[in-house]
Amino acid sequence: MGREIVQHAWQEFASHDAARIAAVFTEDAEWPAPPGNATAVALGGPSHLVGRDAIVRFLAEDFPRFFVSDVSVTFHGIHADGERVVVEETMTATLANGNHYANDYCFVFELRDGLLHRVREYMDTARGHRMVFGERVTT
Repeated sequence: MGREIVQHAWQEFASHDAARIAAVFTEDAEWPAPPGNATAVALGGPSHLVGRDAIVRFLAEDFPRFFVSDVSVTFHGIHADGERVVVEETMTATLANGNHYANDYCFVFELRDGLLHRVREYMDTARGHRMVFGERVTT
């Protein structure tokens, strides 16, 4: 069941529709990402999103203006154990600055009452900084 909840949530994220995204999170949800990650720095926002409204704003408004086109997610594994689901993936996109973005991620979703309560995000932050702020990086 946890796997299906997370797969459904990922479809809602891709919609960039605030109401659809809000419907998959608890009101007190949190989304901590590595401090100082390139996306947070470039957008001038926090790396730890606290509350459903902050998460929805990021996914519905900030994400599509930063990752502007050709966004693609390749899932390498979805591993569920009760109310914890781990997702391994690679995301590629074209950034607002024209650079190509390709990075590997690991997300740990913690569920509560069938909703996403906490999403811990891990990625290669050094690679992200090179793609966002440095020279073009080839994969």
